[in-house]
Amino acid sequence: MVQAVSTVAAPRDRQPEVWHSLEIGEAIARLKTDQETGLSSTRATQLLTEVGANELTAKKSQPWWLKFLLQFNQPLLIILLCAGLVKAVTGSFVNAGVIWGVTTTNAIIGFIQESKAESAISALAKAITTEATVLRDGEKVRVPSRELVPGDVVLLTSGDKVPADLRLIQVRNLQIDESALTGESVAIEKNIRILQPDTPLAERKNMAYAGGFVTFGQGTGIVVATGNTTETGRISQLMEQHTDITTPLTRKFNKFSQNWLYMVLGLSVLCFVVGLNSRSVNEALEAAVTLIVSAIPEGLPAVVTVTLAIGVSRMARRNAIIRKLPAVETLGSATVICSDKTGTLTENQMTVQAIYAGGHQYTVTGIGYAPDGEILRDEHPVDIKSDRGLQECLIAGLLCNDSHLETKNSRWVVMGDPTEGALIASANKAGFSQPTFDKQMPRIDSIPFESDYQYMATLHDTPRGKTIYVKGSVEAILQRCNLMLNSEGQPHPLDCVETLSRANIEREVNIMARQGLRVLALAEKPVTDEQNTVDHPHIADGLIFLGLQGMIDPPRESAIKAVQACQSAGIQVKMITGDHAVTAQAIAQRMGINKNGSVLAFTGAELAQMDKTELAQVAEEGVVFARVAPEQKLRLVEALQSKGEVVAMTGDGVNDAPALKQADIGIAMGGAGTEVAKEASDMLLTDDNFASIEAAVEEGRAVYKNIIKAICFILPVNGGESMTILISTLLARDLPILSLQVLWLNMLNSITMTVPLAFEPKSQKVMQQPPRHPNEPLLSGSRIQRILAISLFNWIVIFGVFEYIRQTTGNIDLARTMSINALIAGRIFYLLSISQLIPNLIAKMDGTMKENVDIPAIGFGIVGAILLQIVFAHVPLINEVFETAPLTLQQWLFCLGVGSPMILWATVVNRLDPPN
Repeated sequence: MVQAVSTVAAPRDRQPEVWHSLEIGEAIARLKTDQETGLSSTRATQLLTEVGANELTAKKSQPWWLKFLLQFNQPLLIILLCAGLVKAVTGSFVNAGVIWGVTTTNAIIGFIQESKAESAISALAKAITTEATVLRDGEKVRVPSRELVPGDVVLLTSGDKVPADLRLIQVRNLQIDESALTGESVAIEKNIRILQPDTPLAERKNMAYAGGFVTFGQGTGIVVATGNTTETGRISQLMEQHTDITTPLTRKFNKFSQNWLYMVLGLSVLCFVVGLNSRSVNEALEAAVTLIVSAIPEGLPAVVTVTLAIGVSRMARRNAIIRKLPAVETLGSATVICSDKTGTLTENQMTVQAIYAGGHQYTVTGIGYAPDGEILRDEHPVDIKSDRGLQECLIAGLLCNDSHLETKNSRWVVMGDPTEGALIASANKAGFSQPTFDKQMPRIDSIPFESDYQYMATLHDTPRGKTIYVKGSVEAILQRCNLMLNSEGQPHPLDCVETLSRANIEREVNIMARQGLRVLALAEKPVTDEQNTVDHPHIADGLIFLGLQGMIDPPRESAIKAVQACQSAGIQVKMITGDHAVTAQAIAQRMGINKNGSVLAFTGAELAQMDKTELAQVAEEGVVFARVAPEQKLRLVEALQSKGEVVAMTGDGVNDAPALKQADIGIAMGGAGTEVAKEASDMLLTDDNFASIEAAVEEGRAVYKNIIKAICFILPVNGGESMTILISTLLARDLPILSLQVLWLNMLNSITMTVPLAFEPKSQKVMQQPPRHPNEPLLSGSRIQRILAISLFNWIVIFGVFEYIRQTTGNIDLARTMSINALIAGRIFYLLSISQLIPNLIAKMDGTMKENVDIPAIGFGIVGAILLQIVFAHVPLINEVFETAPLTLQQWLFCLGVGSPMILWATVVNRLDPPN
């Protein structure tokens, strides 16, 4: 039951969806207002105090310092902080400072990434912030939209932004663009007729919703909802309820971190307990802390960040702007792409593709509003001068028209209704110019299009006398016609022959409709020279049927190829749109969007009747979802995620924002998208083209492979170090490597050699492989085997060199320095074995490389690692802090020789677990 607004709670409790089903008088009575005078100023002030300002309120964000502290709430960082505390308590302040410095650096990186605070709710607030003309105390006044209250009578005119949710009580040719809220691709003709309570949002023609834009006509409405109770406000609340979605990469890293943490804690406790049998407490602590530091890949977060950043750069070159770094990898793991239709899969330019005139069928080539293209009959160009029936059909569409075409930035655009723009473009392709015909056949009078009549009419002074041209729905036009023009331009009685019959016209309409074409009928009526006006009785009968023009927003050619590429890669493509089901299904069939060869379509009304289980099943099986409400888009994404899918969702309007927020990867249109959609998204498409999504998925997959490669390169060093420390402790031997030396290896040297892996080019077969399973762990069985095998080799090198040099020289600092350098030599050979440096060099020399890649990256990394080790061994300050010693040339060569067997070892491992 709708409640009056006399209490504070009433507007908050009101169900906005019922206002469209009430009589105007009942709505006015419940809101305690007056249609002629509006609210009194006193009443408006009272209501403003009770219900609050007409603006959206957002949740208060966390303070910056709390966000920074939360960066440390990660298992691996917590254990490092504890390790640093242990070192500080035992007096090793330098070690503690270095460990804390590493953890703080990682926290700062995370904080900077997340400090770009989401402002979706602020953008929503801007979407309905404006001024409004209202009736107060019987007078028209302009007030800020934030001061509107339920019961205010608002006057709308062309160019206005709708300031609140309104129940319309008067309209005059009122058209409102609500695409940002409903997804409807064209402006809606409004009326004041009562609707059924279950009427979908996009079809509530007696309502005007906050954020809509008046494109034509005038109207008056009563405010029924403000602020958070508007449809836009409901969307903002949906967004606030779904803001904590983690990406697959984040979830996998969390799982990996937890498992690694338990292993590290167990090994460190074992190391400390065993160490107490043969060492002092401080020495046992040093061994345990060193094991902790060695086992934790401190450089991994930085390497992953750089790898993702490189992916961002590559995607930007392919028209995809990433707003949140983890989204790069998430795209690569996408299993479903839910795409909007208009402008993403299609050109967003209505185009006439079929004409029926004079009893003949014609095909129109070309896309959009540009005059490029021609009219064909039986696949041959038409001689327009000899085809009078076609001429008249095209001229009628050109003259019975309130829009015009012009060029902006070398692109043809329509100023006015897209449907009318398509009629002008089809006439232009026949060589007819609108300005020329406007001069030759000036308009005298017109009847604007009205939804009640479903037609528009114009009266023109033509060389053959005054003529009325009419265009509209087939039903409205055909019933007023008793004649039809043949191809020679002669009128014939309808139904006199098969080709000029109503049945044949209806067959042609059905043919066009099955292709998803929007069909308009055109007619004319000669009148006497004394007639200077046109009204509805003048065209009630006696019209001459001229023909049909069928138009559609055609699919992008690049998007068709991209859809095919995605489906070949095992990624489902689903169309979720606010448009009609028939049109959406036809576009899907043209583009080859299907599942197992079928194109199942469901409407929002059907989805509304389903429970979660049914919806989840339908979400998997369906391909097209038409006329869906914002909540239903959100439910579809949730349903797919409940099935284990990784969902990428595209959108451009306010109505898309909750689903964009909920999706694993939200993709907004950079050109046509609203600020709300952009702020709720993870990625922007600068060209609003589905093909750019396919390119971004390709780059995302390559990024994930490079991340895995980096992990499999870093972790064997941690494994080798940990094995060395643990076994040395168990055998009561001196540690071959100290905690600070471990940090040098894990932070500086590892990053230097691992970051170049981010520049690795993508495999040519990356889009021919199915998506990896969403639950696939970072460390699969084969990767664990690889890490263990390489870790074993690293342990043999570190332990073996340390024991040999210490026993032969008695210099423990030299032994540690040489064991570390021998480890680095082995790492260099391992890096060469898993990278594409050598294959790319060969391909570049023999000319088989298909694209330019950054070949020197790995080389620079290797040179950088060598220089760091020279500093590590020969700079006095470093010798003192890290307890290292200078090496002779022979000792350097010895380290290189010890590391060289990695070539053979890595070759065997690579065959068991291919790195690319």
